[in-house]
Amino acid sequence: MSKILVCDDDKEIVEAIDIYLSQEGYQVLKAYDGEEALKMLKTQKVDLLVIDVMMPRLDGIRATLKIREENNMPIIILSAKSEDADKILGLNVGADDYVTKPFNPLELVARVKSQLRRYTQLGSTVDYANQAVYEVGGLAINDDLKEVTVDGEPVKLTPIEYNILLLLMKNQGKVFSIDQIYENIWNEDAIGVDNTVAVHIRHIREKIEINPKEPRYLKVVWGVGYKVEKL
Repeated sequence: MSKILVCDDDKEIVEAIDIYLSQEGYQVLKAYDGEEALKMLKTQKVDLLVIDVMMPRLDGIRATLKIREENNMPIIILSAKSEDADKILGLNVGADDYVTKPFNPLELVARVKSQLRRYTQLGSTVDYANQAVYEVGGLAINDDLKEVTVDGEPVKLTPIEYNILLLLMKNQGKVFSIDQIYENIWNEDAIGVDNTVAVHIRHIREKIEINPKEPRYLKVVWGVGYKVEKL
């Protein structure tokens, strides 16, 4: 049973989310500010975090930054604001997805399932004798072990970042538009998703490129999309 931590200072929202997630068979832990969530994560093994942005003591953005220092679990940000800047900020600090308040609880449940599915795939049991490895230059992905290395050094990616890079590595030289990347990774229609994809691409570059401003591997084709360059 997957364990989900829901953190929001609005107790009614936490209870509502608890009802819907519990109906799907998830075990729900509850916190009401960022500091409480951090303390809980030190004592509990949590598979996914749903966290609000605006909270007392420690807000969701700063809490996510601290969590990402040592934890790679999926994080879904809740925000009462619909502006792109707030969504981008959440993604910039390491969140995997965001849901804007007021939200349909069924949409949140669907996003939770999607993120857990990707996360579980990253940690799945593998057959060491038959590994799928994709390489270009010093960049390599072992998709059976779910490992990424650059010049032999391991690189830690979030599930979304991993799946984007895997898509491009499997199709070296092929250009994918932003919409194509989104629809392949999120499995939903791409509507106004340019910034969402761009933020994740930038994070990947920061982790795999020596100089992200002059990338060797993950290239932009202006006006078209992105590709992993064949070397």
